[in-house]
Amino acid sequence: QVHVDESGGGLVQAGGSLKLSCVTSGRTFSSYVMGWFRQAPGKEREFVAAVSMNGGRTYYADSVKGRFTISRVNAKNTVYLQMNSLKPEDTAVYYCAMARQPYYFGSSYYQQGIEAYDAWGQGTQVTVSS
Repeated sequence: QVHVDESGGGLVQAGGSLKLSCVTSGRTFSSYVMGWFRQAPGKEREFVAAVSMNGGRTYYADSVKGRFTISRVNAKNTVYLQMNSLKPEDTAVYYCAMARQPYYFGSSYYQQGIEAYDAWGQGTQVTVSS
């Protein structure tokens, strides 16, 4: 059974920074693409970022490009999301997700889809005050 656990959320003022962490177990971490999604109240879950198996390639939503950085440390089974220059519209529950297929880093269109992931964490709340 796969376990996905996020941490690092909290309350921060606009312009501030937060770093989210996500630890997984139950699968060979280094074999899977990892992604971050978010869901604001009353809205659908949306893609934030994805990283390839070895960390060499990344995708970002346009809304976070240049402000957020996704990275991973395979030796620690951990993926991170560094969030800088936070805005009130970044307020959401942030979810970490592990890809459905091993050894496959698809197109940006594919990796932005929720269907590409089958293991999800419980989420961590990020609140950005204005």
